[in-house]
Amino acid sequence: MAGVAAIGTEDLVAGFGLAGARVRLADDPASVLDAWHALPTDVAVVVLTPAAADALGEQRTVPGAPLTVVLPR
Repeated sequence: MAGVAAIGTEDLVAGFGLAGARVRLADDPASVLDAWHALPTDVAVVVLTPAAADALGEQRTVPGAPLTVVLPR
């Protein structure tokens, strides 16, 4: 079964862990990139904070990347 992850600041993504998502806390662009590159291969969907989405830029759309969902600003 494919997994779900959430990347961003604790105040915005911690609750996703209650639903079974793999939560990766990231407070700055470097930690967002580290979290993205460390995602397990079975993750199919990643919930991102707006700042995390900005930090990833076009890496979110490369072929084979997980589907991303960005929280509203």
